[in-house]
Parts: sequence; structure tokens; C-alpha cells
Amino acid sequence: MTPLAAATISPRRPVPAEIPRPEYVDKPAPERFTGSEVKDAETIERMRAACRLAAQARELVGSHVVPGVTTDELDRIGHEFLCDHGAYPSTLGYRGFPKSLCSSVNEVICHGIPDSRRVEDGDIVNIDITAFLDGVHGDTNATFLAGDVDEETRLLVERTREALDRGIKAVKPGRRISVIGRVIESYARRFGYGVVREFTGHGIGTAFHSGLIVPHYDTPEYDDLIEVGMTFTIEPMLNLGTHEWEMWDDGWTVVTRDGRRSAQFEHTLLVTPTGAEVLTLP
Repeated sequence: MTPLAAATISPRRPVPAEIPRPEYVDKPAPERFTGSEVKDAETIERMRAACRLAAQARELVGSHVVPGVTTDELDRIGHEFLCDHGAYPSTLGYRGFPKSLCSSVNEVICHGIPDSRRVEDGDIVNIDITAFLDGVHGDTNATFLAGDVDEETRLLVERTREALDRGIKAVKPGRRISVIGRVIESYARRFGYGVVREFTGHGIGTAFHSGLIVPHYDTPEYDDLIEVGMTFTIEPMLNLGTHEWEMWDDGWTVVTRDGRRSAQFEHTLLVTPTGAEVLTLP
């Protein structure tokens, strides 16, 4: 497998002027979130709409992951879909990110920038897309197979999806956030997969990242109490080899240190009295 290399990034795509922007667009960093992680009913209803739209965008873009397509074309599809539905693509202009979704191919763990590279037969492509609609964000991603993918990689993708499902099932009011990572890592360890540590799930709502951290590995460090009405993402990144990573000079693209493949899945969740409701379903 040829290691990925940076390719040409096209000019920034315009967003119609009438679509409201998040406060952080083209600023060095977003404002610090100071609100509650527990959302009121009205905010939750707005999040349902934003999350559903993000999920529809994820599935639409994913349906175009085929050999020969460029990741820039995938970005165009996602960008136009969100704009056509009155939403702003949350990543566009976030801390300087130049595109409307992240496209992470093969050994890219996360935050790949869509560019002129063509998807090849046997690649896997993670599409991470977030919709800002009516003042709130809905964040989701999934890993898609292009053409004839080898068995080892296909199993990695299936098991990463299963790891997310297990993490979601672990969410119960009264438990600690750390239970999620404990469940995910214990499952991933069965197969010898590396579990990425430094990139985590996060609180989300009116803020893209609220400050709440949801680790995917077993650590007692983050032990916030899970409460009814909280909204956050779970988004495990599992690697065929080491959990260690390197970053490209672009300051965004994170790749596995050993060059082996990585898969990821993400949902935005609402904590309910009995567990978690997945908001990012189409």
C-alpha cells in the first residue's frame, strides 16, 4: 500500500450569505463555552434537526465513496447538501480548517483535508461532517469502503462500528464518562487494535466542542457524571497497529505512526433516563 501524500487543495467553497455562521468562523479559536452540558428541551429539539441533517449528509457523501472520486468532490457534495438545507458546514473556517468535511483515507486517523487525490480500489474513507443549523451543531462520521477492500481492513471497520455501539450501550445516567472508554478499549484489545487516545469524543450543542471530554480508552482521568439531558459524541478511532500517531505539516492530518490503517465511527448522543438516544440517524 502506497503511503498517502498531500495533494492539491481547491479554493474555499462559498456559503450563501443568508446562512448563519457559527461565532468562531475565521477566528483563531472559538469562544470558551460556559453553559451547562445538560440541555433544555428546546435546545434538544433543535439538535435533533441538526443531527438528522448531518446524518443525511454523511450517508449521501458516503454513497459517493467509490474508486476514482476525489476527496474534494466528496467535500463538494457534502457542502452543497448542507447549504441547500440552510445549514453551515461546521468545520469550514473552524480554527482555519479549509473544507466542509474531513476525509480521512486509510492510515489517516482523523482530520484529513479533502483534496485532489483520487480514491483507489481497496481504500477506506472516513467522512466526518457536522451541520450547524438553528444555532446548534450535529456531528457524525462513518468509514466507507471503496471497491474491493481486504479482509483485515474490512474487519477493522466492522469492529470499530461495533466498538461505537458498545460505547453507546454503556451510557447510563449516574455512571461516569470513563465507563465508555473502558468498554471500547476492552473490546478493541481482543483484536490487538490500537485505540487512539489524544483525539476524543466531546460535548456538543450550541458549541461545536463544549469542553466535556469523552475518551475512548480506559482512563479514570475524565470521570464526569453522566446526566439526563447531556449531549456529546462518541467517536472511537481504532488502528490495526499502534495507537501512536504523527501529524502532517498542514497542522490537521493525523496519521498512524506505523502507516497501518485506522477506522472511525461517530454519533451525537442524548442521555435519556434509561440510556442514550442516537441523534445522528438519517
